[in-house]
Amino acid sequence: MPPRHAIKDADWERIKDHLPGQPGQHGKAAKNNRLFIDAVLWIAKTGAPWRDLPEYFGNWNSVWRRLDRWANKGVWQRVFAILQDPDLEWVILDSTAIRAHPHAAGAKKKRMAAGAQPIRPWGGAEAGSRPRSMVPSAGSGFPSRSS
Repeated sequence: MPPRHAIKDADWERIKDHLPGQPGQHGKAAKNNRLFIDAVLWIAKTGAPWRDLPEYFGNWNSVWRRLDRWANKGVWQRVFAILQDPDLEWVILDSTAIRAHPHAAGAKKKRMAAGAQPIRPWGGAEAGSRPRSMVPSAGSGFPSRSS
């Protein structure tokens, strides 16, 4: 059973002959295209930064440079075309399940009732006022002002 972020065997069989670095092609033969594809999938599925790519996949910078070269040559376009599922040509998201906070859409803040006190998010004191209490946590090493 392949690791959960690895390319499926059926998908690998569909794309392996269309990748650069094949014996007999112009240029250097690739060491392991499948491991490289797995590295790219690992980054895509985990959302991790490139520097966090596990050493098992090789040097993160080498993997990134190869990804960039393939993108410039149009290799990824060919791979996506081969793997494209006709049933997923159009993906529709139901907006009732995706909601943004009202402030994200520029909603106006609600007005406060007359005489109501504004809520301070952190309950902080006004600038320049002394602290109300200096009760230390157990073992903090700070002197107590309660005496």
